[in-house]
Amino acid sequence: MRPHGDPAGEPPRPWPPPRAAASAPRPSSAAPAPAAHARLTDAARRRRLATTLAALVIAGLLAGLATGADGFSPSGLVALWQDGQAGLIVGEIRLPRSLGAALVGALLGLAGALAQGLFRNPLADPYLLGSAAGAGLAVVGVLAAATLGGVAISLATAAWIERIGLVVAAFAGALGGVALTLSLARGAAHTLRLLLAGVVVGVLMGAASDLITVASPDALRGKQAFLLGSTSFIGPASLAAMAAGLGALLLLSRRLARGLDALTLGEDSAASLGLDLGRTRLALVLMLSLATALAVSQAGLVAFVGLVAPHLVRRHAPGPHAWLLPASAAMGAVLLLGADVLSRAALAPQELPVGVVTGVLGGLYLFVLLRRRGLG
Repeated sequence: MRPHGDPAGEPPRPWPPPRAAASAPRPSSAAPAPAAHARLTDAARRRRLATTLAALVIAGLLAGLATGADGFSPSGLVALWQDGQAGLIVGEIRLPRSLGAALVGALLGLAGALAQGLFRNPLADPYLLGSAAGAGLAVVGVLAAATLGGVAISLATAAWIERIGLVVAAFAGALGGVALTLSLARGAAHTLRLLLAGVVVGVLMGAASDLITVASPDALRGKQAFLLGSTSFIGPASLAAMAAGLGALLLLSRRLARGLDALTLGEDSAASLGLDLGRTRLALVLMLSLATALAVSQAGLVAFVGLVAPHLVRRHAPGPHAWLLPASAAMGAVLLLGADVLSRAALAPQELPVGVVTGVLGGLYLFVLLRRRGLG
């Protein structure tokens, strides 16, 4: 006789059913929660940093407008508006300089992020491929040619050369240095060969620049001013060129962001994902050299901005290169705006070279960072 409730002769089922069976689907639905929470946290950090950078850029521009021969003085800016001189002093001198500092810093920050992604090294900077040495050699050559040609380097002549001749020479020299590096490395197929070629080209061009200054000592002063960096001679035409170049490079960088993400996994992994390593590296080198040439031709050799800006972004809000590249550009703009204001306000009415300020601040930042990590 079959038990009651078991018409098919099956073993009796327990009642109530086990709780594990009733809640079996829950682990699969709850498993993605930690990853989703992490994504939300990273996204929130990036939004917060983007908002902070936008506010700092605006604050830096306003601080630049309020900084003049008397140092940082908001009351002096108000007095200029009341006297009706704001259009001349602020509109034609301070505003172009502050905008120029922001654009130069953005170009260097973007170039630094490209260089660090290309070489997969957080200590890479935009000057690794010979652009700085090429620009310096071209500038010294122009100054020496003007001296040997009988042109007296007066203040007016020096200003004219810096506004026109040195800008073109530095831009062409920076691109020429990178071209020589690519030629020596036989393209951009091998990262290590490219890096070594950049070091060799930098040493050779630096030695050639030193030889020219020995033969023409009058060119040494112009070379020193270029090496120390300055945002004093940035005008409306320069602003337009840098803004157009920065906009184009940011658009192109978005297309190469996934390639940079693949490169961070290693060359073998990137190649297995279908990435053309040679073409991607060549495109990155060209973008890096163009951004660096634009910045160097307008402000000289400004140190540490391209190195520190991407590092700060990765430290406070890491993310893929689609986020890292524009954020590094914004961080570079903030850094150079702050350094420019400090260079004008620290010893007013005298002015410090902005490259000296960025070098001191950037060097101290890296020193403290290494000491905290036990590497110093």
